[in-house]
Amino acid sequence: MSGTYTHKFDTASYKGESTVHTGLFIGGQWVDSIDQGYIDVVNPATGKVVTRISAGGSKDVDVAVAAAKKAFRTSWGLHCPGVVRGKLLNKLANLIEANLDEFAALEALDVGKVLEKAKYADIASAISCLRYYAGWADKVHGKTIETTENKLAYTRHEPYGVCGQIIPWNFPLGMVAFKIGPALATGNTVVLKPSEITPLTALRIADLINEAGFPPGVVNIINGYGHTVEQAISEHPEIAKIAFTGSTVTGRKILKASAESNLKVVTLELGGKSPTIIFDDADLEQAVKWASFGIFFNMGQVCTSGSRIFVHEAIYDKFLEQFTAIARDLTNKTGDPFRPGTEHGPQVSQIQFDRVMGYIEDGKLGGATLHLGGERHGEEGFFIKPTIFTDCHPDMKIMKEEIFGPVAAVVKFKEEAEVIEMANNTVYGLACHVFTQNVSRAIRVAHALEAGNAWVNCAQMGETAMPFGGYKQSGMGRELGEYALDTYTQVKAVHINIGTRL
Repeated sequence: MSGTYTHKFDTASYKGESTVHTGLFIGGQWVDSIDQGYIDVVNPATGKVVTRISAGGSKDVDVAVAAAKKAFRTSWGLHCPGVVRGKLLNKLANLIEANLDEFAALEALDVGKVLEKAKYADIASAISCLRYYAGWADKVHGKTIETTENKLAYTRHEPYGVCGQIIPWNFPLGMVAFKIGPALATGNTVVLKPSEITPLTALRIADLINEAGFPPGVVNIINGYGHTVEQAISEHPEIAKIAFTGSTVTGRKILKASAESNLKVVTLELGGKSPTIIFDDADLEQAVKWASFGIFFNMGQVCTSGSRIFVHEAIYDKFLEQFTAIARDLTNKTGDPFRPGTEHGPQVSQIQFDRVMGYIEDGKLGGATLHLGGERHGEEGFFIKPTIFTDCHPDMKIMKEEIFGPVAAVVKFKEEAEVIEMANNTVYGLACHVFTQNVSRAIRVAHALEAGNAWVNCAQMGETAMPFGGYKQSGMGRELGEYALDTYTQVKAVHINIGTRL
């Protein structure tokens, strides 16, 4: 039996306690890692260690896969009707909702998210996602296909079995829901690796999975590092499908390991360098607000962040003035995620802080003009002031590489064709944002941009029922919506002879 950690919250925004198991969740039970390793969990607002959790390894993944395989063959998959799977997913969503404040506080502590934003964005979207897929659980249907009177032909959409799921640190609970929702709805079992940086809500939800009544082994959660647990999941011969959200570099490694092992089915949601295009006929006040939200939301730690902002030359100066004012206001509201009035929190870790500051330095050395920010905020924690670069060129690193921080590059353009070419000049293709009051132009440009998600006159406004995924090196496959169900099922064609004789 592994240990627990109890955190006592005593802040102006939230007072309460949260107890989290610090071990590995395998077969419905809490266990220590076989190799007895551990990982420090750090509060990004202070830089101080909160607690330690068990660090799993390949041997623990083997045990978890065995538990998941047993559950799939005995109590889940085709042995558990879809209506029952849906009831359990709904119950899990209800339990999270009953503990909404606690989950939001854990995300604020672990990730550095502003408490209110965590509550009404992260936790609310996780609940919505689980309920959405609860509704799909008894609606995964095949087809009867007419051939001849002598044959009954139909298809079945069957689960793969054991699925490996690897989630990032920027939206921990939301990513758990995005992954397990469609997987469990379609009858698969799961071995999930949360980020070693932000594991607390994944560990907390494990207790609710038991409380909801899921059979042991349906969901298994293994803490650990990429070179251990992630690699073991990618290479495991009895894992049939992997879903990964994270960097393009890691996605390549997972795809390679999957190909070299047992040709796993792989879904990848990877990086982005998304363009925001603001035409001269846009509602400027709204465009500025949305563009600011598009880059500074979650401290820029979003794969769909609109980090390359292209503004028509006729409104460039006005846009920059208003955009700068919002960024300055965010700077003044940067600080403790639990403090009332805070709008901008820390980066998630020392590594991420150093990475973002490195890109800022590279932008300055590369010839871009540092218009605002570019500095540490405060003396403790991993806070970075909202940053704006101007005079940027396509060959600069800050224009080409994903920074994953509160850093915007603002570029002037003149013609529609010109800005489409600049926007598409990237290896990524996850999202794009278009601002214009001309409906024809909005549709034309949204269609011309090479991205899996296009937002018109808004930003970062995902919907559970809409598919999510990228073009080019931003990944393969789709999450969310009905489309995600296809990535967790395999189609079997059944031919029954009812009349043909030899």
